[in-house]
Amino acid sequence: MTPKSGVFLGGSCVAAIAAVGSIFELSSGSPEYGNLVTGIILAASIPLTLYCFYAAVRDARENQ
Repeated sequence: MTPKSGVFLGGSCVAAIAAVGSIFELSSGSPEYGNLVTGIILAASIPLTLYCFYAAVRDARENQ
């Protein structure tokens, strides 16, 4: 594992936590930042999680 893939993997973890937190906030009925902002965070964090994870795996495979 390279430092670059570690950064991507860390970014993936943070984005996944943001997605899960947004889901819980939206399901509570009254999100702290409002429905729109929380929905935007959720919509942005899901593809970011997938991209960062893919980039981390790709970088780790290239630099074995």
